[in-house]
Amino acid sequence: MQKKMVYSFPDEVLEHVFSFIQSDKDRNAVSMVCKSWYEIERWCRWKIFVGNCYAVSPRIVIRRFPEVRSIELKGKPHFADFNLVPDGWGGYVLPWIAEMADAYPWLEEIRLKRMVITDESLELIAKSFKNFKVLVLFSCEGFSTDGLAAIAASCKNLRELDLRDSDVDDLSGHWLSHFPESYTSLVSLNISCLGSDEVSFSALERLVGRCPNLKTLRLNRAVPLDKIANILRLAPQLVEFGTGTYVAELRPDVFSNLAGALSSCNELRSLSGFWDVVPAYLPAIYSVCSRLTSLNLSDATIQSPDLIKLVSHCPSLQRLLVLDYIEDSGLEALTSSCKDLQELRVFPSDPYGVEPNVSLTEQGLVAVSLGCPKLQSVLFFCRRMSNAALVTIAQNRPNLTRFRLCIIEPRTADYLTLEPLDVGFGAIVEHCKDLRRLSLSGLLTDRVFEYIGTYGKKLEMLSVAFAGDSDLGLHHVLSGCESLRKLEIRDSPFGDKALLANAAKLETMRSLWMSSCSVSFGACKLLGQKMPRLNVEVIDESGRPDSRPEICPVDKLYIYRSVAGPRFDMPPFVWTMDEDSALRLSWRSPVN
Repeated sequence: MQKKMVYSFPDEVLEHVFSFIQSDKDRNAVSMVCKSWYEIERWCRWKIFVGNCYAVSPRIVIRRFPEVRSIELKGKPHFADFNLVPDGWGGYVLPWIAEMADAYPWLEEIRLKRMVITDESLELIAKSFKNFKVLVLFSCEGFSTDGLAAIAASCKNLRELDLRDSDVDDLSGHWLSHFPESYTSLVSLNISCLGSDEVSFSALERLVGRCPNLKTLRLNRAVPLDKIANILRLAPQLVEFGTGTYVAELRPDVFSNLAGALSSCNELRSLSGFWDVVPAYLPAIYSVCSRLTSLNLSDATIQSPDLIKLVSHCPSLQRLLVLDYIEDSGLEALTSSCKDLQELRVFPSDPYGVEPNVSLTEQGLVAVSLGCPKLQSVLFFCRRMSNAALVTIAQNRPNLTRFRLCIIEPRTADYLTLEPLDVGFGAIVEHCKDLRRLSLSGLLTDRVFEYIGTYGKKLEMLSVAFAGDSDLGLHHVLSGCESLRKLEIRDSPFGDKALLANAAKLETMRSLWMSSCSVSFGACKLLGQKMPRLNVEVIDESGRPDSRPEICPVDKLYIYRSVAGPRFDMPPFVWTMDEDSALRLSWRSPVN
């Protein structure tokens, strides 16, 4: 009877019900209930996420979901952020844009991360999608301000343009002037990544002034401090604001203009930027600090005393990104002022210095773990750590879901006992039951991976560097972490045995990256033969791996599941192992 009732609903009703299901995982589950639901769900899926652009082809996506309005694509592996993925490896978006231009003329949103997008691709977007509204390019490359000018000129309904952390070639500093004078729909603009000469202030001012719904504006260093007040007066409705350069000769009129303009921004909740900051101008923002929930000072060289004063005015702060200039004293002050803090990221100001230039230790992080009860996410760069501190952090904050600790010097032991940090990280995974992301550093043995495999049942992403003793460590992780989706490893002694023994696990994951490890070329060939649904890519810029004995370790290995088979845009330094264990080599030039 119940089964009949489910089937008796008209398709339109089920489509309406499905529209309230936002999670991709839940939508996928819905589509597997029965053939009828599969068909209904595929026709009403308007938004899709592809975590690896090579895991599926654009044609397969289009055939599966014919009515898509929004797509999010990721390209290069995460370790590309650390220059471990060679230039020219891939991640080209043009094949996707070309296919979607024909199939999805109604496409409204494109969000890309770590992908290569050329001006040709941007021009094709501008020409093909008449109701285009959102373009997010996160850590992308390959394009210039000419491509941005094409978007500005043609996408008359554009609501969001976000270029965060992208590498943009400056060919024209006046690309913002290509937005038509009649254009008023902008809601979010992030140009913080642009160089100091890549923005026309007059064009920016006109654009901001005619967009009444602008909520997010993140400027680049080209916008001087004495111009910020003018921008804010034109957009007092801003919710998120990133300043340009925050340096100027101290003048009372500049200070009062800035303070007055900020005080009129009653909706402001997020601040960032503050390049080349002059501390004397920081009190100008105090009037809005009580409402701030997010403060990004990762580009601001503000010293601890001034940071302490600043955060003391931010009782509602939930997210703080800051350089290690905050020191232990600043983190301790944070615990008194910011009880709602949920995310903390502390970056190094001098990561290559031999000696510490600041007084930042594990004690500051311990203090935050004790004083900020809502803390869930941590990224912390430091020069020393102890097991005792990690155990205390784990006991204080069992609600942590992300914990990334980066000890700057590899293989650094517990500075108190000179022991490995296995027990400390073991406490993190044991006490933090909902931990989803973990980054390891310091001196670590296979024991820590036994802890991770035993307790990290919800762990989805694990980053490992300079850790472990043997294959046993990798075996613990692959055999124990049931929810693991992404595993990235560098400079660790993991090799063939654990990889081949847990080959089936790799098909349940999105990807595995290994560089400077102990995986042999022969094991890669065998894995490709054993697991035809995996793309097993060997990356070696020094020459063909089959020119050396098969027992020789490969330089880099990238494994990912794919329903599209081997890709066709491999550069000469990438080889794919197919199911016949033959060496695949494509001499085609990369797609531009």
